Amino acid sequence: MNDSTSKKSLLRNLLSALRKPSTKYSLLTLLAAGFFTGILFWGGFNTALEATNTTEFCIGCHSMSDTVYQEYKETVHYSNRTGVRASCTDCHVPKDFTHKMIAKVGASRDVWGELTGSINTKEKFEAKRMEMAQNEWRKMKASDSRECRNCHSLEGMDSKKQRPSAQKKHASAKQDGKTCIDCHKGIAHLLPKEYMEDDE
Repeated sequence: MNDSTSKKSLLRNLLSALRKPSTKYSLLTLLAAGFFTGILFWGGFNTALEATNTTEFCIGCHSMSDTVYQEYKETVHYSNRTGVRASCTDCHVPKDFTHKMIAKVGASRDVWGELTGSINTKEKFEAKRMEMAQNEWRKMKASDSRECRNCHSLEGMDSKKQRPSAQKKHASAKQDGKTCIDCHKGIAHLLPKEYMEDDE
């Protein structure tokens, strides 16, 4: 019996057991059906999840493509001497599963805002920019700028290659337990017009 015939025979037996399960096969049938259903569900779920982790997905809404995406294209995170580009998800979606799912649920507010029309024009987006920015800053502060630290770390910096003011500020930040977002608001997107330096 060749491999192809063996697979067909196994599949035929499994389908037969599914059609009229006997007590002998009922548990096996249930386990096999659960296993394959789980694979299909998990595969579909992960495929959908990864599809939402692309810059193309993020800029699919006018509120993103016409505002923050245009700003981001003018920054060092988009184009730089080394050719390393940070995507939307590099900064806004955690890598570990639990925090990623929390971020995805939170991001549904932006999708809802687009669907309901509360941020679907540049004017409406600008009116809510401060509120949205503060939400992001709060999340970044709470996570100790986890997504920034995927690429940047104070320990990995060669301070001798930094300007004297940057050396001093990074040393002070390390000593004072500050996190990236404490000093680097507006690094990839414009600051809201209402922003003041002492805003939290």
